[in-house]
Amino acid sequence: MVSPLRITNIIYFFICLLYSVESTANKGRWARLWKMSHRGLLKMLTGFGLMAYEISCVERGLTLMNRDLPPRFMYAKQWQHLTMFILLTLNGCIDIMSKNLLPQRCVPLEKGILVLTFYVLLLLLVSHVQDSVGVEMHVHCLLILVVLLLMLVFTAKLWAPDTFQLAVIETFLFQMMGSWLVQAGFILYKPVSGYPWEDDNISDIMFVTTFFCWHVMINALCLLGIYGVSSFWHRCYYPSWKLTGSREAPCYIYPRRPLYQLLQEVEQSEKDDQALLSKSSP
Repeated sequence: MVSPLRITNIIYFFICLLYSVESTANKGRWARLWKMSHRGLLKMLTGFGLMAYEISCVERGLTLMNRDLPPRFMYAKQWQHLTMFILLTLNGCIDIMSKNLLPQRCVPLEKGILVLTFYVLLLLLVSHVQDSVGVEMHVHCLLILVVLLLMLVFTAKLWAPDTFQLAVIETFLFQMMGSWLVQAGFILYKPVSGYPWEDDNISDIMFVTTFFCWHVMINALCLLGIYGVSSFWHRCYYPSWKLTGSREAPCYIYPRRPLYQLLQEVEQSEKDDQALLSKSSP
């Protein structure tokens, strides 16, 4: 049977890969649909699907407390999973509201909600490993490290949103988060060898770190390859684009000066014109 966590990890992986993908088509009968925030819609649909799946996995229903005396909380990890999926859904709702419902798109609101989501996610993950030992705890600790770095990057981008270096680090960390979640599903629930990992074997714990380092190198090489291909394409085809653009629509370059200086020049030219007219009149 496929575990719920493994399915969740795979879906999170695709969300991380599609995080920065939004369609730019704006023609035809589907123009209004294309203008919708596809990233937010994907988050909402995925969150609803994961919540429904998490609730259906509990046989007697996802109850909060039992009926014993004194009552005790039940299904702690399932409730934490559900909270993460609710955060994902709310994040998607904010994206759609900002892009499609508000009079003007509010990017700081989207970024602020995203930072808040990762703050809460970090708290949930730290609490999630309280009863974990051995391999499971080590896998989750490495995931916590990635989420912590993402949280710091998102916090820094609130004050420096247009920094290229932060954008590259954010993309790399999202790739790490997605690929490691998939790897965690295979390690914990369906090992490639067919035998479960041993918590008391120090070699297994060491290889978890080794696999994580492999993910770091592979994701870095993928990002470098994408950047290299994009840079090569840009250098090869940019001159032709520039030439085509100059033929189709000429570009006028205006001097970059303050507005008050331009207004003063306009007023001075009007005065000169009036003076010339008064001299030329009989």
